[in-house]
Amino acid sequence: MTVFYCAKCSAELTPDLQKLPGIPDVSVHDKDRHRTTRLAPSTVPQGSYAIDPEPWGAPFEIPDAQTTDVQGSRALLMPPDMTGMVPAGPRNSVIVHPQDVPSLQLTSRLGVHHGCCGPLGTGGRNMACRCGTRVATLTADCMGPHELHLDPLRTYAFMPDTST
Repeated sequence: MTVFYCAKCSAELTPDLQKLPGIPDVSVHDKDRHRTTRLAPSTVPQGSYAIDPEPWGAPFEIPDAQTTDVQGSRALLMPPDMTGMVPAGPRNSVIVHPQDVPSLQLTSRLGVHHGCCGPLGTGGRNMACRCGTRVATLTADCMGPHELHLDPLRTYAFMPDTST
């Protein structure tokens, strides 16, 4: 089990979470739930987390000639002025269920990075710890993924040694 903390103030951000072997395939989720709740189910189930080894989130860049999949299965819903861009954010962000981090507060400066039902996640970190440090990015619009990425540079994990 693992608990995540704010790197600036050491506030506990999550309860004990169990690591998943990989990022679940969201295409297997119940599509009827998406129609009735407006949001897709969370990428990871509550009480667990997954590590995203690929670059994720802001900043974004124009893909090089070797990039073949600009709109991959986990791509963010991009505002019109960012279409064709690819994530160049940090690797190894921690994906958690948004309800597993109740102490974080959504920042108010989303602008064009807000969809019709929630934040797109394209504007960078949009969730702040109680100390004010932006430590995570929430994507929660009806047309994209529903997940919360903890920034690997602004959070840290503690895994208690259970071998003793």
